[in-house]
Amino acid sequence: MADHNTIARPYAQAVFELAHESGDLEAWAGSLEIARALLEDGRVVGYLADPDFSDTQRAEFLTGLFADAGSDKLGGEDTKGNNFLKLLIENDRVAVLPQIAERFSDLKANVENLVDVVVTSACPLSDDQQQAIAAALRDRLGREVKLESEIDENLIGGAVIKAAATSSLMGLCGRGLKGWQTH
Repeated sequence: MADHNTIARPYAQAVFELAHESGDLEAWAGSLEIARALLEDGRVVGYLADPDFSDTQRAEFLTGLFADAGSDKLGGEDTKGNNFLKLLIENDRVAVLPQIAERFSDLKANVENLVDVVVTSACPLSDDQQQAIAAALRDRLGREVKLESEIDENLIGGAVIKAAATSSLMGLCGRGLKGWQTH
């Protein structure tokens, strides 16, 4: 059986094209992120696997859940969102909604020429250090950079930079990022 990422790809592509053509990228991104957050631990999907539930009951449960969480597109008020959710339910693909959301986010970032970057360092980075890293990555990747900084006290030194499916280890001089370079 194909993995969830493989199954999610055509659904994500289809909903992305729909959202892009209608100018609703932000609304769809928000709704799919809500779905991802609610479904990624598997408890809701497990609950919906109950054979006593009809597809209609599954749809009503999910649209109610998504509406309560603030989803514009999957909360029952949007015809295209309802149709998308029904399609997933009918094809037993609700479990891949987290991967659909992830792939949609990647497609959205690509069209917006944006890359999400997480910098994990042993100590807090100053604003200047974060700006220097973002500028260097912007030059290197040729894209706008949305930088998030995390601290991992288990690191002896350096920083781990994750951008999309890539990662780099950056060298530190002392406790600052003077003269850092990609290894």
